[in-house]
Amino acid sequence: QVHLVESGGGSVQAGGSLRLSCAISGYPYLSYCLGWFRQASGKDREVVAVISSEGSTNYADSVKGRFTISEDKVKNTLYLQMNSLKPDDSAEYSCAAGHQSDCGIRTMVWNALDAWGQGTPVTVSS
Repeated sequence: QVHLVESGGGSVQAGGSLRLSCAISGYPYLSYCLGWFRQASGKDREVVAVISSEGSTNYADSVKGRFTISEDKVKNTLYLQMNSLKPDDSAEYSCAAGHQSDCGIRTMVWNALDAWGQGTPVTVSS
C-alpha cells in the first residue's frame, strides 16, 4: 500500500523560509514523477514543482528561483525548500506521485497520478 505523508508546514513571515517533507512508502514504480501541489482557499489546485526519478526538475513560474524540489532516495523522502516566501504562497501543500514518462509542469495532473498525500498548511504573513 502506498503512503505519502507531508510534514514541515507552518506559519512564517514574508521573506522567511520553510522546508516541506514528504515521506513515501510502498510506491512500486522505478520510473516516476514526484510533485508538490498547492491549493489556496477559494482557488484551484496548482502544481508547484516536479522532479523525475532521474533527477530532472521543473517549476511553476511563480516559484522559480525561490523554491527547490529534491529527493533523498535513501530516506524515500521528497522535499520542497521554500525561500523568500510571500503571502501569495499561503496554501495547503500536498505531495503526489505518478509513473508517467513526462514530468513536466503541465503534464503533472493531480487526478491522473497514482498516490497523494493529505497536505500540510503553509501560512505566510506580511
